Amino acid sequence: MYKKELRKLYKEKRKSLTTVEIESLQESIYKQVFAFDFSSVKKVHIFLPIEKQAEINTYPIISFLREKGKEVVISKSNFTNATLQHYLFEESTVLEINKYGIPEPVGAIAIDVKEIDLVFVPLLISDEKNYRVGYGKGFYDRFLSGCKPNVITIGLNFFSPIEKIEDINEFDIALQHIIVPNE
Repeated sequence: MYKKELRKLYKEKRKSLTTVEIESLQESIYKQVFAFDFSSVKKVHIFLPIEKQAEINTYPIISFLREKGKEVVISKSNFTNATLQHYLFEESTVLEINKYGIPEPVGAIAIDVKEIDLVFVPLLISDEKNYRVGYGKGFYDRFLSGCKPNVITIGLNFFSPIEKIEDINEFDIALQHIIVPNE
């Protein structure tokens, strides 16, 4: 299938999940994340969930990372040029919901993309080669292309990868790991 079709299909699938299903799927994802070896990681970039899109609740992961002494980084979206600016997400950081429903930091400390050691990446679906379909604006592909070469990338998703995304292009970046609930 092509990205446009996959985007529509998996948005619908995600929105059709019940609260109980989401909680169960998230618990499985959390267990896998918590078992990951973070020993070589100092700064972790993570997305904050867009509630209206029924995204994975990443706040338990953020709490876990803070308990492990990791610095958490989040982004602010620039919709003019489809880029992300990155900020330290401290417990005192104020969040504001933008017009797209994305929680973003206000007055936080800016972080250079090259300082980030690990990136948790949102997605709607991925394929067996770890390419992903997001919302289609290219924010994360631009972001990841600017990261240091040894950055660790982990996609988080409720659904198992499909065989192949038909219209992968030269700007798409495959992730190193995809975490989905145990089946």
